[in-house]
Amino acid sequence: MVAEMGDSPATTEASAVNTQCPYCGVGCGLTMLPPAAPNQATRRGVDGLPIWGVKGDRGHPSSLGQVCIKGATVGETLDRSRLLEPLYRPTLDQPFQPISWEKALDLIAGQIQNSLARQRSDSIALYGSGQFHTEDYYVAQKLIKGAIGSNNFDANSRLCMSSAVAGYARSLGSDGPPCCYDDLDHCDLAFLIGTNTAACHPVLFQRLVKRRKKNPRQLKIVVVDPRATATSDAADLHLAIQPGTDLALLYGLAHLLLARRTIDHEFIDEATDGFPAFAAVLKEWTPTKVAAICGVSEDKLRRVAELWGGAGAALSLWSMGVNQSVEGTATVAGLINLHLLTGQIGRPGAGPFSLTGQPNAMGGREAGGLAHLLPGYRNVNDAGHRDEVERAWDLAPGSIAPRPGLAAWQQLEAMERGEIDLWWVAATNPLVSMPNLERVKAAMALCPLIVLSEAYAGTETAHYAHLLLPAAQWSEKQGTMTNSERRVTFCPAFRRPPGKARPDWEIFAAVGRRLGFEHQFTYTSAAEVYAEHAQLSAGRLCDVSGLSHELLASHGPQQWPAPKGSAPTTEAKRLYTDLLFPTANGRARFCADLPLGLGEPISEGYPLVLTVGRYLGQWHTMTRTAQVPRLVAMHPEPLLEMHPVDALDLGLADGALARITSRRSSITARLSISDRIRAGTVFLPMHWGFRQELACEANALMHELACPISGQPELKAAAVRVEAAAAVILPIERRA
Repeated sequence: MVAEMGDSPATTEASAVNTQCPYCGVGCGLTMLPPAAPNQATRRGVDGLPIWGVKGDRGHPSSLGQVCIKGATVGETLDRSRLLEPLYRPTLDQPFQPISWEKALDLIAGQIQNSLARQRSDSIALYGSGQFHTEDYYVAQKLIKGAIGSNNFDANSRLCMSSAVAGYARSLGSDGPPCCYDDLDHCDLAFLIGTNTAACHPVLFQRLVKRRKKNPRQLKIVVVDPRATATSDAADLHLAIQPGTDLALLYGLAHLLLARRTIDHEFIDEATDGFPAFAAVLKEWTPTKVAAICGVSEDKLRRVAELWGGAGAALSLWSMGVNQSVEGTATVAGLINLHLLTGQIGRPGAGPFSLTGQPNAMGGREAGGLAHLLPGYRNVNDAGHRDEVERAWDLAPGSIAPRPGLAAWQQLEAMERGEIDLWWVAATNPLVSMPNLERVKAAMALCPLIVLSEAYAGTETAHYAHLLLPAAQWSEKQGTMTNSERRVTFCPAFRRPPGKARPDWEIFAAVGRRLGFEHQFTYTSAAEVYAEHAQLSAGRLCDVSGLSHELLASHGPQQWPAPKGSAPTTEAKRLYTDLLFPTANGRARFCADLPLGLGEPISEGYPLVLTVGRYLGQWHTMTRTAQVPRLVAMHPEPLLEMHPVDALDLGLADGALARITSRRSSITARLSISDRIRAGTVFLPMHWGFRQELACEANALMHELACPISGQPELKAAAVRVEAAAAVILPIERRA
């Protein structure tokens, strides 16, 4: 039996340490410099607290020493506005009061035991985050899916990457991006769709741009985006398509590739299924039809098809603009179809490459961190997979439920029906990131016990929680993270957790022991957790059985697959180089889903399409980046971008306050008139919540309609109207 919570690794805070950046899925290597280095004055922030310095880790193979402004300033976020002790209130109208860890853990375990006694295992739900280390993810799965017997674990990856997960699985047989960052150096066509890479994955973008500047004839860049951005500014060709027409565009390109006979018949015959049915569907997607639907010229459409058909190595890159759609999975498959048509996969510079949003969303999927998954890219609806995990976890047969649990939005719907006794949110802020925020708030108000494990104090979600648990974040606990190219980095604990903060995996393990599963949760270190996770991955596509904390610390970041006995290497590892895919017959699949368009089309009352995105200097819900004055100064307020034609029609002037209204809510923002966005489309950043001085809850306007395959909400498009605003509309929480 291990001691409760006293097992965080000791830290010296005496020397520089290498780790991975905790922001986006690029997973850049950072070298953290202690506040009081030898013979150097202590560096202090604006609040007088000592801060860690940051520089890029030149030895990290993913980023090669590069770092963006968010990563460069992350040392300023470590001590500001931290949650330092457990806090509890029985009802939301009462103030929080300090509570001991013992009482907090007893409260959680007691609620779970009460629910289990009433045979309500499905009334327990946990909502996690790509901010977790893989070890946090893994122990959470063992707790809820194993000990509790509920598959109701989902993560904010559901809002971010689940369409990519489902698309890879449908087309290629498994999740797992087949490409690596080295392909940016070998492709001669980079096709970017649904990604403002310059703002959201800036280090990768700069790598691509630097290469093009050095050898402009070797690389063409195509960008598909309704807005002109810093990403499209660097493109050879920008297709500013109508929102919601991505899949139609891809079918139009496939039609032209087939018509031009620039397809790889040998690859199609030997390595794929479903081509005849797909080719039949393509017949109706003529250039004339597709150009009209997408709002682009036929000439541009033909030019892109010409570039793809003539490419020696075509690399596609996408992110939220594709995934966050009611046809997100179909669009991912549509993109993969182009690679299958032309044999552009499994070799240097070629392949479909999903750019992950969160720093460890990949590690979370490896550990089973979605409601339909189990560790090692296993599925809960597969009896053999359940049996393998039950035996590994030393659980009785049948302990793991045979059906997928509730996805993120389904958990909210279950709350509305009174079916959730305990909702445990960890390392994420759904009261900014979820769609239809007023409905989210109303649902949370109905839940008897909401637990929030969080590093920072005062988040929007904390306003609707009963129990707050101070979490040790990245930098204060050992663990691993996997970036977008499947590279695993060891992240050491290089500073002590502030106050009474504890690592998430330790908290989950302590609850497991209180539920009577002492044997299953006797971990004394994160290294033990990783060793168990790695062993369970053996033989799977995401095999990391050859990795350990010790190996990663001594040999540096490693890509998977890394089976036991494999030699550490920094060389790029691509999947499917043998053109064999993890499907029943070893073949990739063409998918032919008919394009449907937007989930919520425009109407007379809501004539504009609102699309939502990110600013370079901010990160998701600003929980961390709002602590850095330099980043706040880059984007002091959220701006509504609108085309001059729309502004003229509405009688709105640049800089004026505008009211944006959807079928769900109204918010205000200052207007920025720009011809860099399509007429009929407006744009807002998604970062601001109701706790910010300039409240602008963009996701309050968004609908919850989701991709039927992946369950990912269409957070990129909603029908709205815009009009002049006399004053700022405050959220309910901010009104007197």
